[in-house]
Amino acid sequence: MPDKSLERGEAVLRISDLSKFYIMGEVQVDALKHLSLDFYAGELAVLLGASGSGKSTLLNIIGGLDVPSEGKLFFHGREITAATEAELTAYRRRSIGFVFQFYNLISSLSALENVQLVTEIAPNPMPAEEALRLVGLAHRLNHFPAQLSGGEQQRVAIARAVAKRPELLLCDEPTGALDFQTGKLVLDVIEKVNRELGTTTLVITHNASIAGMADRVVRLRSGEIAEDRRNLTRMSPSELVW
Repeated sequence: MPDKSLERGEAVLRISDLSKFYIMGEVQVDALKHLSLDFYAGELAVLLGASGSGKSTLLNIIGGLDVPSEGKLFFHGREITAATEAELTAYRRRSIGFVFQFYNLISSLSALENVQLVTEIAPNPMPAEEALRLVGLAHRLNHFPAQLSGGEQQRVAIARAVAKRPELLLCDEPTGALDFQTGKLVLDVIEKVNRELGTTTLVITHNASIAGMADRVVRLRSGEIAEDRRNLTRMSPSELVW
């Protein structure tokens, strides 16, 4: 796929000198240290790092689930770090789709009903059936989570995330609970959402092999940016090996 670096316009997401630290007794633990990053419309970025590198903390701040200790976060020029709790709730509801390592589906609801939960609160959702078709589960609409494989449950979770048409799709170790082949199928769905819907997508992972599918790779180490590079071409998830 072509490099999108020449197509960049204004940053959708701007992170400016952002830090997060915790005070434990008399010790300050630094989770993030003075990060500055911009992410652009339609970009698929992989955030790499070992456990404790700060990548989940960063994703939670971007998603409005946590707040930084210092620095600022802007979404389309609006300072999210200055938002009220009600404004943060609206930001998460309208603009952010979350996909986690564990699927967080409601066991008593069908795949269709799990996705419909989001479409009922989103301002401009796609039909739940359409979202499930997008992830290849049109034939599993009425199945319950216990009747689905791990990969199928994760695809329902992706459908639920994208059904509200978020501008940002945030994926936290989306293949962490899956085997190699199933993980590649899930990555293929994430790539398809990014390509067909133009959703700016951030995937965090400890798995360096996944970096090949990205437009851009940001490597975190001990809360700092160790590397920020763009891939000349994007690999298909089916080509990845780990």
